[in-house]
Amino acid sequence: MELKIIEAKNKKQKPTGALGFGKIFTDHMFVMEYENGAWGNARIQPYAPFTLDPSVAVFHYAQAIFEGTKAYKNEKGEIRLFRPRDNFLRMNDSGDRICIPPIDVDFVLQALEKLVLLEKDWIPTENGTALYIRPSIIAVDPVLGVHASHKYIFFIILSPVGAYYAHGLEPVGLYVEKEYVRASKGGTGHHKVAGNYAASLKAGEKAIALGYDQVMWLDAKEHKYVEEVGSMNIFFVLNGKVVTPALVGSILPGITRKSVIQLFESKGIAVEERLVEIDEVMQGIESGACTEIFGTGTAAVISPVGRVGYGEREYTVCGGKMGEYSSMAYREITGIQTGKLPDPFGWVKKIGG
Repeated sequence: MELKIIEAKNKKQKPTGALGFGKIFTDHMFVMEYENGAWGNARIQPYAPFTLDPSVAVFHYAQAIFEGTKAYKNEKGEIRLFRPRDNFLRMNDSGDRICIPPIDVDFVLQALEKLVLLEKDWIPTENGTALYIRPSIIAVDPVLGVHASHKYIFFIILSPVGAYYAHGLEPVGLYVEKEYVRASKGGTGHHKVAGNYAASLKAGEKAIALGYDQVMWLDAKEHKYVEEVGSMNIFFVLNGKVVTPALVGSILPGITRKSVIQLFESKGIAVEERLVEIDEVMQGIESGACTEIFGTGTAAVISPVGRVGYGEREYTVCGGKMGEYSSMAYREITGIQTGKLPDPFGWVKKIGG
């Protein structure tokens, strides 16, 4: 497929000062459409709104998926993408679950490289910053009726970002949600489907109103086992062992999660993937058996947890500070992402020479 490049005539002013997260967007975007059984009309074009019919399927039946990865530029001027192929492979897996046709991973990787190179001056270089990459697919068949769409738009937008949380690496507070559920086995929780996030908003607002940053979700059937956090997978250090909930069909297979497991195992630190009871965690915090909790995800990379709200009580973890394992994971993974440390895993794709 041919890739057209239409450069913007009027460039935006680059941001100065604090970036926040996902509030500023670059001059260009990548777009292609699916129609008549094939993807086509691939182009890099000026960033602009879409014009959509009010009847398109995404508005009514939430047929939409997305991904998130990052590009970094270090002091040597290297532009580095972190595991983008894994994101596009996962996107195809998500698409299959809700009947969205697969993309050509090699082609969209090439398109992403060209887009990032075109926008290389937008990549921030301050510590803790990156260029966030958001690929998405939405269903745009302008027909009412519950069935898979016949038309789609795939697009990639870019946003220079700082820390996901305003307080940076300060430990976050999590609220254990016992009423609402995020996902159940057989549903779409294992996939990065837009509707999953809409379903999480009510509990998220509740957590924020109670003074916490995000929700710690329990399983849908028994409300007994920890699954994941609002925008992250979750890890515990229990009895000196690193433990994370097993991927049982309702938990997103996070790419940062996978990276942390690979990193720890390369250092001889075994990671147990199993069912984790919330009572085991809370009793462990009380007894001192649970010494650390941290989340993993593209947006924040590593988020240490300092407080957990459960029932009527609040529990302090690791003295409210960042612990040994989360510190190591953050240091090593961000070091690999930015080129400060070697990449023995082949996670980083350098582009632009």
